[in-house]
Amino acid sequence: MRIIINQIVVLLFLFSIVSAAQKKATMIVTNAKVITLDDANQNAEAVAISGNKILGVGSNSMILKYKNSSTIIVDAKGRTLIPGLYDSHLHVIRGGRFYNTELRWDGVKTLSRALQMLKEQAERTPEGQWVRVVGGWSEYQFEEKRLPTLDEINRATGNTPTFILHLYGEAYLNKAGLLKLGITETTPNPKGGLIQKDILGQPTGLLVAEPNAFILYSTLSKLPELSESEKLNSTLLFMTELNSLGVTSVIDAGGGFQNFPEDYAITEELAKKNQLTVRLPYYLFAQKPGKELEDYQHWIGMVDIEEQQVKKEEVTEYYVEGGGENLVSSAADFENFTKPRPDLPEVMESQLKNVIAVLVKNRWPFRLHATYNESITRFLNVIEEVNKETPLNGLVWFFDHAETVSVENLKRIKVLGGGISIQHRMAYQAETFISRYGSVAASDSPPIRKMIEIGIKLGGGTDGTRVASYNPWVGIYWLVTGKSMGGLEFAAKANQLDRIEALKIYTQGSASLVNQEKNRGVIKAGFLADLVMLSEDYQTIDAEKIKDMRSFLTILNGKVVYGSGEFIKFAPKVPKALPIWSPVNFYGGYQNK
Repeated sequence: MRIIINQIVVLLFLFSIVSAAQKKATMIVTNAKVITLDDANQNAEAVAISGNKILGVGSNSMILKYKNSSTIIVDAKGRTLIPGLYDSHLHVIRGGRFYNTELRWDGVKTLSRALQMLKEQAERTPEGQWVRVVGGWSEYQFEEKRLPTLDEINRATGNTPTFILHLYGEAYLNKAGLLKLGITETTPNPKGGLIQKDILGQPTGLLVAEPNAFILYSTLSKLPELSESEKLNSTLLFMTELNSLGVTSVIDAGGGFQNFPEDYAITEELAKKNQLTVRLPYYLFAQKPGKELEDYQHWIGMVDIEEQQVKKEEVTEYYVEGGGENLVSSAADFENFTKPRPDLPEVMESQLKNVIAVLVKNRWPFRLHATYNESITRFLNVIEEVNKETPLNGLVWFFDHAETVSVENLKRIKVLGGGISIQHRMAYQAETFISRYGSVAASDSPPIRKMIEIGIKLGGGTDGTRVASYNPWVGIYWLVTGKSMGGLEFAAKANQLDRIEALKIYTQGSASLVNQEKNRGVIKAGFLADLVMLSEDYQTIDAEKIKDMRSFLTILNGKVVYGSGEFIKFAPKVPKALPIWSPVNFYGGYQNK
């Protein structure tokens, strides 16, 4: 019997060798510094891909055995290869529709350069359109360490209507913009917002969230949109911009004034044509204050959530993941750190419970915007009540942001099986946060090390394009250095991560939030072939340069979706931005000067 068993073992071993030899790679990357994020096989120099899966990871000689006459060979020439980045909180569906209209100040190093860009764009923007700078920047990134003045904005833009959004705290309208929107001395302030007026009662052009961002959202929604063909082009270019930063997966968090299904038509069409260049599960964001339950009941009737989530990986994923990040407007604790923390109304609990109860009963995952610990305490009270009546039983749910969450509440989240998606908002707002809450509070906001120690599912995101930049490397830089974009080291040393820890949060960590970590976020045989070749050596580059990292080659689902420099030959051609006056044609996206 023992002889027979041994013979069977030998035969199985030989069969596995033959099977492996018969498998051939569609693409092989050689001579790379491969950061696998696989604890069992941490480093390698080559990767073989077959179709949309990783076939093998190892030495050059080992992996080249998978080569045949049709295999595409990419010589990395010593460059670093990592798993594709996964942004767990980004607004691609909304951001893509407007990307070509927006002048990005993300990464601009001086205010004088930002104002020069503003002037140039105002001169080329045609009548009927606006110049718009829509988030992704902070005054602390500028050498001047200050905001532009309304006089400077008016001088730069002249008669071209202009809207400039600064985080979710305020926005600037030039004189032409005020005239275009008909904002005068008699225009009333919306609830939770302020139209600043001078001593003569005339609007200055400053719109302030006090602290509700509705005044900013609603004003922006009045600006003209692109045509359908331009929106398709805009969304494709925004995804290409993300690919250039190494992003291959995104969880879209919905957004204000983003209606389902109407405003999803562009990404829906691209998905049908298999033209999405990021994986894109998305959440549905309630739009009607006081009637959010009606929204979700309607959407639950429209969408079979289980059928949506069983999507074949051979095509880029695009489906409804669940509800949020806004579940009810009464639970919105906006992070305008220039203003006091908002006290949520007493009706919040009953409204939130009604919505979460319906979502849980229908097995819809949910996510919830939550900045402050005081809000999180009340949210958890609601979730615990729902759980007693209808057990969550492993249902996917998580909080977004959680800057000031307490250890006690982290433990409650862990017990309920929840997760947290953190964003680099503090990289843009640390100085403002400190001015209100102090440096001690900022040093542990959010308490990332405690989240890791407690074992909560933890993903990384950006909250681009409005609150912060869509560049995930700013987030990784923030996690590693504990610094703001202004260079202030505000995070405690104990709350800073090493480079591999930070990279894991922006790859497998984000995947874990929606139970996808078993087939992505690691360079390992059998996992999805989402890979990024970096512009610099991530493990040795000066920490200050991490935020300037780019991709030289981005592979999604086994296919190249982006290439630059000598690797551009492997990538599809990138079209010009439409319309021709688009700032993208003159400045690109994320800036570095």
